[in-house]
Amino acid sequence: MIFKRYEWRILSRVSLLFLTLLATCILLVKGWYPYLIISIPLVVAVLVDFLRFQKKAQREVEQFVESVQYRDFSRHFDVGRAPLELKPLRKGFNDINTTFKVISRERETQYQYLQKVLELVDTGIVSYEQETGEIGWLNESFKRMFSIPYLKTIYSLQKRDEALYNEVMSITPGNSKVISVTRDKQLIKILLTVSVMRSDDKVYRLVALQNVSEALDETESKAWQKLLNVMTHEIMNSVAPISSLADTLKNRLQNYAAENSKSGDLDDLELGIDTIKRRSEGLLKFTESYRSLNKITHLDLTKILVRDLFENLSSLMLPTLDQKNIELDIVLRDPQMMIEVDINLVDQVLINLLVNAIEAVKDKPAPCITLSAELRPNGKPVLKIADNGLGMPPELIEKIFIPFFSTRKTGSGIGLSLCKQIMLLHKGNIQVQSVQGEGSAFILLF
Repeated sequence: MIFKRYEWRILSRVSLLFLTLLATCILLVKGWYPYLIISIPLVVAVLVDFLRFQKKAQREVEQFVESVQYRDFSRHFDVGRAPLELKPLRKGFNDINTTFKVISRERETQYQYLQKVLELVDTGIVSYEQETGEIGWLNESFKRMFSIPYLKTIYSLQKRDEALYNEVMSITPGNSKVISVTRDKQLIKILLTVSVMRSDDKVYRLVALQNVSEALDETESKAWQKLLNVMTHEIMNSVAPISSLADTLKNRLQNYAAENSKSGDLDDLELGIDTIKRRSEGLLKFTESYRSLNKITHLDLTKILVRDLFENLSSLMLPTLDQKNIELDIVLRDPQMMIEVDINLVDQVLINLLVNAIEAVKDKPAPCITLSAELRPNGKPVLKIADNGLGMPPELIEKIFIPFFSTRKTGSGIGLSLCKQIMLLHKGNIQVQSVQGEGSAFILLF
């Protein structure tokens, strides 16, 4: 509507100029030269007014274009003091600026919202220009996950973490890959995903890194439970009849030997059957022990002071620690710190970990084990058992929670597997930090 009024003003001036020129032409044709004294100045006046009007309008348009170029949508065109013919134009510019301001405000709000969402998610996100490698975005989760406060280009990542850099550069867009990285002496699983987007004739690579250790641990634990169910069922069904049959044969052999005086050959048979029976019973007990991995399905949660938990553990293990001359340090910043757990199960976890720590430091000249507890920034408790023992190589850390796996000749391979299942039942997890030759630390996250 505004521009239509502006067009009418232009049309009226063009019409007036046309009429004055037409009148001047008629006077020239008719030979009425004296009247030209009036018509010619009138034509000049109309033409000058039209040019002045166009120049003013052009200046207004230039100012508006300049404000758009520099995105200065806060500029206001004064309509009240404007010439009558420019008022519709200025009002139109003000309306356009207002619309742009609304759009800009909405985009800024959306950007701030997206920025907050990206900062809150646990997934590390980094985007960079594919051609130059210049970083466009780096969220807090990425900085926290990899302890990298700043990156100018993606190539700077190579100096900080060459293995991660190689993984990021080698993966093709649209694909995902699970990689293992070591952070704070702890091995974690990262789901690496890369995608490509185009903006302003530039191609950007968007890299997402999500910590999936807990999800994989839970899935792995369930898979092992199913496998153990099948294995224990099949072993029990196969071994139990063998043990029973061996016992029956032994009884019959003893009865036969009592009725016959010649029993020299029968002694060897009895010894062989007795060996079969003994090994069958041993295998049954061994299999039965693994059933405990699947028996724990319910938690009896109770609030308890961590101080009491540590004191009970210390009292229980003190004779063994004194006998082996091992120092036990307890670090608890908040003596009133409480934790809601199944006391019996968590006691079992702590005892298993402490026994392992004792085994790890037995050959050290100054063996020391540290029990500590603290609250994370999110308010969730963390218990830690650290030792200055032999430590473990990275390839061993990935295997220690697998059922049946043990580094000790007399170990059953059930202890750490059971600890992990108990922690998963508590909606938590167990993590390990280890440096070969310096020691290990097992962290219980609730």
